[in-house]
Amino acid sequence: MKNSIGNKILELRKSKGLTQEELAELSKVNLRTIQRIENNENEPRGNTLNLICDVLEFNSSYFTNKIDQNNGKPIGSIIVNAVFLVLLNLLLMSVIGFLTLDSNANMNSRIGAFLLSFFIPFFILLFTQKMNGLERMLKFGTGFLAYIIMLMVVQGFREGFRAGFGTGLFLCLIIAVGVLFYGKAILKLIK
Repeated sequence: MKNSIGNKILELRKSKGLTQEELAELSKVNLRTIQRIENNENEPRGNTLNLICDVLEFNSSYFTNKIDQNNGKPIGSIIVNAVFLVLLNLLLMSVIGFLTLDSNANMNSRIGAFLLSFFIPFFILLFTQKMNGLERMLKFGTGFLAYIIMLMVVQGFREGFRAGFGTGLFLCLIIAVGVLFYGKAILKLIK
């Protein structure tokens, strides 16, 4: 357990030249708690972790990310997230497909599809700024990529290609995937 939280806190404390008693006093955490943490008998969480990290002048998010990765997610949570992402992808691609490929689609609905292909991924981007572009594109843009493949399979390559470009569907899907992937650059331009 060389890379444990307790060992890291021990290293940081020693590098600051503090004793366990001094760390306990400065952080207002019980001395026995500090000893248990450094002996890897306890893992500090929440307020305790924040108090210790404040004294050691270390970002507690380093530890909380490690804790989250080690705990893992329950299988039920993973299944619910996967179902939600599949349904969200189906909904997004269906709306844009309906607005562009429908036989009654006019110029207004196609313009609406172009606007939605930018603004829906943009709002997803606002709520997922901590994700990198590839992860965001894979989670929220897979439906767009699947739609292109389905169009090619159902209508044949030549007709699918013609329908995709003729109706503006491909352009909408490229805009959506581009916003998801290059979102951080877009946000920098806006700010």
